[in-house]
Amino acid sequence: MTATDSTALKQGRHVDPHALLGPHPLAGEPGLSIVRALLPEAESPCLLPTDQPQLLYPLQWVPGDQLFETVVVAEPTALRYQLSVTEQGRARVFADPYAFKFSILGDQDCYLFAEGNHYRIFEKLGAHACTVAGVAGVNFAVWAPNAQRISMVGEFNGWDGRRHPMRLRPGSGIWELFMPGLSEGDLYKFEILPRTGSVFLKTDPFAFYTEVPPGTASVVYDRAGKHQWRDEQWMQQRARSNAWERPVAIYEVHAGSWRRKADGEFLSYRELADQLIPYVLEMGFTHIEFLPLAEHPYGPSWGYQISNFYAPTARFGRPDDLMDLIDRCHQHNIGVILDWVPAHFPKDAHAMAWFDGTCLYEHADPRQGEHPDWGTLIFNYGRHEIENFLIANALYWLETFHFDGLRVDAVASMLYLDYSKKDWIPNKYGGNENLEAIEFIKHTNAVVHGQFPGVMMIAEESTAWPNVSRPTDHGGLGFGFKWNMGWMHDVLFYLQKEPIHRRHHHDKLTFGIVYAFNENFILSLSHDEVVHLKKSLLGKMPGTERQQFANLRLLYAFMYGHPGKKLVFMGGEFGQPSEWNHDSGLEWALLPKPAHQGLQHFVSDLNKLYAREPACHQVDFRGAGFEWLDASGAETGVLAFVRKARDPREAVLFVLNFSDQAHRNYRIGVPYPVAYRELLHSDASEYGGSGATLPGQRVTAEEFFSHGYAFSMVLNLPPLSAVVLKPGPLVLE
Repeated sequence: MTATDSTALKQGRHVDPHALLGPHPLAGEPGLSIVRALLPEAESPCLLPTDQPQLLYPLQWVPGDQLFETVVVAEPTALRYQLSVTEQGRARVFADPYAFKFSILGDQDCYLFAEGNHYRIFEKLGAHACTVAGVAGVNFAVWAPNAQRISMVGEFNGWDGRRHPMRLRPGSGIWELFMPGLSEGDLYKFEILPRTGSVFLKTDPFAFYTEVPPGTASVVYDRAGKHQWRDEQWMQQRARSNAWERPVAIYEVHAGSWRRKADGEFLSYRELADQLIPYVLEMGFTHIEFLPLAEHPYGPSWGYQISNFYAPTARFGRPDDLMDLIDRCHQHNIGVILDWVPAHFPKDAHAMAWFDGTCLYEHADPRQGEHPDWGTLIFNYGRHEIENFLIANALYWLETFHFDGLRVDAVASMLYLDYSKKDWIPNKYGGNENLEAIEFIKHTNAVVHGQFPGVMMIAEESTAWPNVSRPTDHGGLGFGFKWNMGWMHDVLFYLQKEPIHRRHHHDKLTFGIVYAFNENFILSLSHDEVVHLKKSLLGKMPGTERQQFANLRLLYAFMYGHPGKKLVFMGGEFGQPSEWNHDSGLEWALLPKPAHQGLQHFVSDLNKLYAREPACHQVDFRGAGFEWLDASGAETGVLAFVRKARDPREAVLFVLNFSDQAHRNYRIGVPYPVAYRELLHSDASEYGGSGATLPGQRVTAEEFFSHGYAFSMVLNLPPLSAVVLKPGPLVLE
């Protein structure tokens, strides 16, 4: 060992400790090996050959270093041994990591990762339990191309970065070390020596499991065989299904505050399964969408500031507990969607920010690398390894946990270089489009749809960017769906007005149809609308309490009749009066009250009608599925339209009175000269209304011209009410 090698090792700057440590041929002495071990603070270390337990080789201290060495009668390749040491009065015996020349990575792995196309890189980087030469342990690998040295630290070595430096794989920027004797449950971090400055600790970006916050250590977790899936039928059906023509009614849930235990503690993933699944079935929702479940250090971020993109938060249990929750959802025919956040990540010192002493995951220029609104960092989408990290992450959630879709958060912030910024850098063409982020989005969507047919990729995108939900080979971004933020803002703006003023804003109800078929829209009444002093949905509604509930039922009826899939945030379905509070459960104690119970019953029946009637969901994204009956009722506050299915006999009519005045004998033109039966009435007494529904739940069209139709019918419309009607079969006299 040269003096240069010795100094580099002692100073923690040697990029290939395996070249010096462990067994090596003794120069000029065939059949002999010299074994070196880096053992700071060790007393009386010995080498114990595993095939000759009666032998013991004392290790001699190398003056001036923290090294010990001995000569053993064996060839290096045949030598199997353990080290016995006493440190601070505690004796232990362990296998030497540097006796193993193992690498989990091949040249092809490194090439594909650098190219951005290693879609299963999570099987190589991070911590992976394996057995090498008959010895069980864990292989660690981390990408940190600009570090001087990286060491493994944990309880196994007293968090001492001097003990286990990693080996740099030349040309890849990946550091690796097989640690024999470690197993699932061991805590670990990477100690990083940057090119300038002092050492610091980082959690593993590819960790599958972590400590419960505020702990920040990564936890070794072996994915293999952790859960025996029983959702084969669901997965096969999903791959064959066409989500665009099926009912999609999403219940958006924050796992930490849907419901709490009596002592205020979180429900676990398995307890959520026990309680949430029966509730969703009772309410008739088809899907659950969870706010981000990846590990995040700051609870008030609701999960949107992620520190560990591959680790489900340990707040609610282990990763296999989350698998159980999703599996049980599938067994009850409930789909599960995950909020995914590739737009940004927090600056927490233990996580990905400034990971190897440089801006590795984020842009170095703050004009491109920071979100001024959120105080977070923006991924460097132009770097292939970062693109690979994120694409593989999307695939990881879909494969490992069987999620049925990803709702991609803050897409607009990714698309525009000047999003919420006064100081920004144009792209190479002088525009404000983030070309690298656009390519990343297209790449992700193409790979996901190619590998997981039937999975929903949903964009939260709030601008007029064209073709968000169109295939990439048709010039689109490749998403399957897009949240309709415009419809949500317009309708809530309208309904917050006192009824007497609504006549001036009637276009807020009708304008959505102008662009309704430009994208595959999801109508969302999400968590963002019930926080930050915006009031709850019920709190937004004007009038007395009775009128507030009537307005809210009217909102839901309009939403479920309007083209587009549906999403309701938890608590909205029973009219929680206060804003959502992430630190406590929903106000379930209100449910015995008739008004809340009636609204909940109404939403349940609305969900069931929506799923039962093909006209409400089958032709959502083409103009052929919708027809206005009366869109010009600004003065009356009445809106009427027809939803159509592939089968014209399955049409459904929606007639809504947004005024606080009853309209008696209100004539409305209808397309079919038949009797119409009432399917649902928001003013029914069981929903908390006055009970003024259709007499006999049926009305017959008469040959009287109205609204451009040869036939019409007369309805009594209570204030703030909605009625859903279905034409019956034509009866010839």
